[in-house]
Amino acid sequence: MAQFNSKVDEYIANSEAFAQPILGHWRQLVHDHCPEMVEAIKWSIPHFDYKGDFMCVMASYKSHCSFTFIKAELMSDPRLKESKNLKPIQRFLGKVKTMSDLPPDEEFIAFIKEAMDLNEKGIKVTPPVKSDAPKVLELPDYFAEKLTANPRAKEVFDSKSDSFRKDYIIWITDAKTDATRQKRMDESLEWISEGKGRFWKYDK
Repeated sequence: MAQFNSKVDEYIANSEAFAQPILGHWRQLVHDHCPEMVEAIKWSIPHFDYKGDFMCVMASYKSHCSFTFIKAELMSDPRLKESKNLKPIQRFLGKVKTMSDLPPDEEFIAFIKEAMDLNEKGIKVTPPVKSDAPKVLELPDYFAEKLTANPRAKEVFDSKSDSFRKDYIIWITDAKTDATRQKRMDESLEWISEGKGRFWKYDK
């Protein structure tokens, strides 16, 4: 018999009016086809756990709802598999606004059963292997244009180490206003042209 958590009741009741029937529908389908499902509020949103592991999550926002299968990348439907590489609102079931946006119940039920099977088999999502190499920050377009317009600075910048470039990129992108960013870029181009690092003033 389905076990409903009162905190999830409250979550749905406090959601926007358009979201309530969507969330209720998802919830009912999950419980109808996975009676052993355990639901709870974690990190402020409803989670559905099965066999001691996360299985799916639903959430509501100001103008849309979302439903996520935790192991979507391991599931067979390509719309789910590609979710890992997309922003949340770009994912399948990531931006549902009306009941008409939902897939047929039969299709959704098949997803539930496949997700259940993964949990029953104890299959886990393999976390990405972290590289020991330092992360190279992406050069913002607005600074790349400035460098292109200053061949000497660009030549020096391209020839320097990742850490040299990183110090300047962080300084420029952290600027709170356009005026501050512009000032920092102008100073950076001058210093880079002279082969100076971001913290050259503090070098002994």
